[in-house]
Amino acid sequence: MEENVVEQYTPEKKLTKREVVSAFWRWTFFSHANYNYERLQATGVVHALSPVLKKLYGKDSDEMKSALERHMQFFNTEPSFGGPILSMTIAMEEQKANGAEIGDATINGLKTGLMGPLAGIGDTLWQGTLIPILLSFTLAFGAEGNILLGPVAFFVLHLGIMTSIAYFLWMKGYETGKDGIQKMLSGSLLPYVMTFAQTLGAIVIGSLAASFVKVGTDTSIKLSGDKVLSMQTDVLDTLLLGLLPLGATMLTYILLKKKMKPTTVLLILIVGGGILAALGILTNVY
Repeated sequence: MEENVVEQYTPEKKLTKREVVSAFWRWTFFSHANYNYERLQATGVVHALSPVLKKLYGKDSDEMKSALERHMQFFNTEPSFGGPILSMTIAMEEQKANGAEIGDATINGLKTGLMGPLAGIGDTLWQGTLIPILLSFTLAFGAEGNILLGPVAFFVLHLGIMTSIAYFLWMKGYETGKDGIQKMLSGSLLPYVMTFAQTLGAIVIGSLAASFVKVGTDTSIKLSGDKVLSMQTDVLDTLLLGLLPLGATMLTYILLKKKMKPTTVLLILIVGGGILAALGILTNVY
């Protein structure tokens, strides 16, 4: 007698867009909530992915425990531009839950391999380009006491632009998977975009320094007769207009490049500027 074998049907585990978006918001708000020097953003990763992993593997299953251990490994990236790493990870976990041969090493390899490059892109486009551009529009209003067009406008524009970019990249990462991001990183257009962003950021920072860093001197040297040589107008401005503000800016840059804390650099500038102003060497220091 032939034995009839009935295969048990297992429904495909499929995440909804709402669940993927929910993971995005959890990562956006809690990526640095438990930032620590042992695993950096790992707990933020687990918090963002936990609801997704529970649906895919079950709350108390061995697969769930393995997934939590898998994502408690060291992780650190720029949250907005590095977010696609986690949305790609979600796509891979979804495939793994449906029987795909995807090991822990593959998932962790994706995360560790991309967190550095995407962090570099994010820091360049965000801190080195977007923030200086927004400051060039809003800093002048803030200096005049206009709160709405100064700090409020900066906050709203910065939040809106960064959140929109982060959301787009997150969803794109989930849709295209690891192949899409790897193609983007290996494409010929990216180096040109990065070079343009770095150049534009440097130009904007230079213009901000020239416009808002104020350092001058009233020091003068008495010559023969009634002639007086002004160090500011007759010497420094003749050599290079804005030489002292440029010097203060470059000093700040050099100190920061030496890995000094921003608070230490600020203290040096305040104390040094105060002493030189008290001696009458510098004026209009602000």
